[in-house]
Amino acid sequence: MTDRGERIVSVLEEAFSGLMTADPAAFRHKFRKMAAEPFAFYRGSACLFYADMAEMPDEWADDRTGRIWIQGDLHAQNFGTYMDSEGTLVFDVNDFDEAYLGAFTWDLRRFAASMALLGWRKALPDTAITDLIRTYVLSYVAQVRSFAEHPNDELFSLRLDSTEGALHRVLQRARLATRIGLLDDKTVIVDYERRFRRDREGIHELPPEVQEAVLRAFESYLDTIPTGKRASSRTYAVKDAVGRSGFGIGSAGLHAYNILVEGRSQALENDVVLSMKQANIAAPSRIVPDERIREYFTDHGHRTAVSQRALQAHADPWLGHTQIDGVGYVVAELSPYEADLDWSDLTEPADMLPVLDYLGRATAKMHCVADSDSSQTLVDFQCEEAIASVLEGRDEEFCDSIVEFALDYAQQTREDHRLFVDAFRDGRIKGVGSTA
Repeated sequence: MTDRGERIVSVLEEAFSGLMTADPAAFRHKFRKMAAEPFAFYRGSACLFYADMAEMPDEWADDRTGRIWIQGDLHAQNFGTYMDSEGTLVFDVNDFDEAYLGAFTWDLRRFAASMALLGWRKALPDTAITDLIRTYVLSYVAQVRSFAEHPNDELFSLRLDSTEGALHRVLQRARLATRIGLLDDKTVIVDYERRFRRDREGIHELPPEVQEAVLRAFESYLDTIPTGKRASSRTYAVKDAVGRSGFGIGSAGLHAYNILVEGRSQALENDVVLSMKQANIAAPSRIVPDERIREYFTDHGHRTAVSQRALQAHADPWLGHTQIDGVGYVVAELSPYEADLDWSDLTEPADMLPVLDYLGRATAKMHCVADSDSSQTLVDFQCEEAIASVLEGRDEEFCDSIVEFALDYAQQTREDHRLFVDAFRDGRIKGVGSTA
């Protein structure tokens, strides 16, 4: 195996060894998904990306721009819709499992490289891919400057009344969804009361001792909901709880539960489904040595919830965190109003360019809203001013650096994917094997 192949194996083993030992079958499933093609490998190997970032010079990261809130795993498929706490449908970043503090360039580099991989998968020439990435980066920079010149960045969002084209269609599709539709899919009425369906794939009954632990954790979670977002005690009355498995490529080996609660009234149509999911170590935290940041969080569930509140101006009012046996969990609503952008519908660069413009603006909003104006205390300066200052007069140079990185790293990822597949097939990744 080559030195790079050995590096890939060692980074994956270091990042996932504990989870692989606990559930090797889940990781065989994850790794087979990653083996499908380079973009899938890239999505599942954020730990490798950050191991590489630790060794890569970054002239754009200084004392301030090197420690802002970042999404941590920003790629083309981590954007979608959600209903914010004000009741507005928003298109934005929708995954915060890897969120942490780090260099703003890490998010931009990771997203740009994902677009280069996506463009390669669509057989686009490098010139077209370059145009897409430049559109994204220049849109990001322009929006940052706009925030610096005109405060109140939390007022900006991509909504039904501020979007067109593909993003507007995603928002429209999300608007057609209903809470009762989600409830009909996941629950059934038994003796005039709603219960989870046990016949759905990935859903399982909880042993009594596990159910008891989950309910205790739920009670603790209630104390983490911000005072201004708490509802009446009846709203949080638990009706049912089940175990859940078989979700996302990045969540292999993690425990998760669905909890059914009363909602704002006793009407069955107002019941709410919550997710209580085990949180994992954020990939960027592996290369950020700042103990002050590390000590700010009680556990990874706390980190995930705090990060989401920092990066979203009006986060889910159900968002909170808890612990089971000392392990952190994040709690949030399973919302019917979540819809992802389907990149398979976008095949021509002309159709993709407006989308990249929107995504650049959304990334800027995310970075700039989490600063001294938000409720967290780790970032005590205005991010838009810090980023605008480090880019001053060098927008084109910055854009060129991101494009060059993206094209080079996408090529490296395609080779990494081949090396990973060979290592996995040969059983060289300890603790998981290549066969059951």
